[in-house]
Amino acid sequence: MDDSSLIWDDGALVTIDQRELPHEVRELRLHTVDEIIDAIATLAIRGAPAIGIAGAFGVVIATRAHTVDGVVDEAAVGAEADRIAAARPTAVNLAWAVQRVRGRIADGADAVLAETLDMLAEDGRVNRAAATHAADLVQRLCGDRPLRLLTHCNTGRLATSAFGTAIGTLRVLHERGVVTDALVGETRPLLQGARLTAWELAEAGIPHRLTIDSAAAWAMATGQVDAVLVGADRITANGDVANKIGTFPLALAARHHGIPFIVVAPESTRDAAMATGAQIVVEQRPAAEVTGFGTVSTAPAGTPVFNPAFDVTPADLVTAVVTENGVAYRNSDEFTEHGRFARADPAEATDPRGSTGPPEQGRAIAAVARQLYGRGWMPGTAGNISMRRGADALITASGLSKGELSGHDTVLVTVAGTVTHPGQSRKPSAEASIHTAVYRTTGAGAVVHVHSPFATALATTADQPGETVTTLRISGYELLKGFGLADPSSVQVPRFPNWPDVARIGTDIETHLRENPTAPPILFITGHGITTWGDTLSQARDRAECLEALCELITRTGRTDATPLEIGPT
Repeated sequence: MDDSSLIWDDGALVTIDQRELPHEVRELRLHTVDEIIDAIATLAIRGAPAIGIAGAFGVVIATRAHTVDGVVDEAAVGAEADRIAAARPTAVNLAWAVQRVRGRIADGADAVLAETLDMLAEDGRVNRAAATHAADLVQRLCGDRPLRLLTHCNTGRLATSAFGTAIGTLRVLHERGVVTDALVGETRPLLQGARLTAWELAEAGIPHRLTIDSAAAWAMATGQVDAVLVGADRITANGDVANKIGTFPLALAARHHGIPFIVVAPESTRDAAMATGAQIVVEQRPAAEVTGFGTVSTAPAGTPVFNPAFDVTPADLVTAVVTENGVAYRNSDEFTEHGRFARADPAEATDPRGSTGPPEQGRAIAAVARQLYGRGWMPGTAGNISMRRGADALITASGLSKGELSGHDTVLVTVAGTVTHPGQSRKPSAEASIHTAVYRTTGAGAVVHVHSPFATALATTADQPGETVTTLRISGYELLKGFGLADPSSVQVPRFPNWPDVARIGTDIETHLRENPTAPPILFITGHGITTWGDTLSQARDRAECLEALCELITRTGRTDATPLEIGPT
């Protein structure tokens, strides 16, 4: 066989019998519609693009068989085409390809063959284009460095006709010299990963390791995976993805660990007519695939079996769908303002004991941090965000760019003494003492500390700060309602000296808040930034936005007469 896994030769479809790999490379020659259907149903030919093209060749064979004296029995060929399209229900490519060549049946077998050969040639070009776009995306999201990638099932030339989709992406990245390891899930129960993908990667010289499917999440937790690459059998209009069973848990694990989950597929796999994955018919496979291994029974006789061939991954777990046209769908929540993926730092990922906070809290903190980084309020590694968790607080870790945080880039500290819980690989910012001071003296559920420019500048230039806490009085703005004040007509915003010893700032804040229990949930630190808090993280963020907007208005208008700005000791 050459680089194509499907060849038309003298009236027959010639392919590799994938059931026999890797131990035997057996050639199949398929001459009849029944042989084509059987090869698709028994997985001698498998993979969404491959079964689509094989199905189209089946229509060629049917058209030849039902042509007499140059006249095509279109009804008979149509019935055969229906049988072919129904051979496997989940992958849209089979029905798509059969439908495409149906339009040429009336023109005769040669016309159907020409259309099918065009489709075959297109497939190789389409796959390489999609793989190249996906490789570009992986490098943009993960950075210019050696990559460790995980894939599932088989998406190479065996599953398409040439080059492959997700495996094609591995090929492109390997050509660029950046793949250090491809982790291959074995793909139970028929072991397409072990039998087929490992065979293709070895053939291509791509470094790889085989693993059991249930080890994938642990590989992510221990820092062995930078991105997950999978194919697809059907992608619905809303971005839900049907793929080989076991794909959905990979997406869940990738989301938990802040790892890009990228689907690579041709446009023909996208089904715009199907609204969501709930409408997908998931094929159920024979029980014998699960109750035995080869000829050896591994389960008691008569054991009931649940053996779906596919699962459906919700769109919100998919980082991006990439086709030959580029990124067709992307989950914008997982991209930073600069197109980078918000992922866990590899150094942290090597310690699965990292953040001990709830993953949903860590993800919420990371999402807000990325938003505020994009506005320029958390430049470099500056600023921090936290959420209360009972007697503890979950806070962003020290020394990390807030534009690239994942839900694991947080540290759990005690509110009472700002003590880091043991067993964590990250350290909290020294400014954690500011957060815990707020938690000890208020009922806050979240704290945001940022370096927004207008608020910081206004607090710094209002007068020459001394060593005491002063206040800035702001009045006459509708935005004052955003602070939840009893009297929203004006606010006295405390302004604290910026001590080199940050713990001293925390002490000043705690003292002030204890002595002023009705103080607003906002404060300035001269030459440093602002801190805001609220019942929820969204409320704390909103208050930071309102304070920065007020300070920008005052700075730009310069109308201190209309918006009195008074400074005085507390």
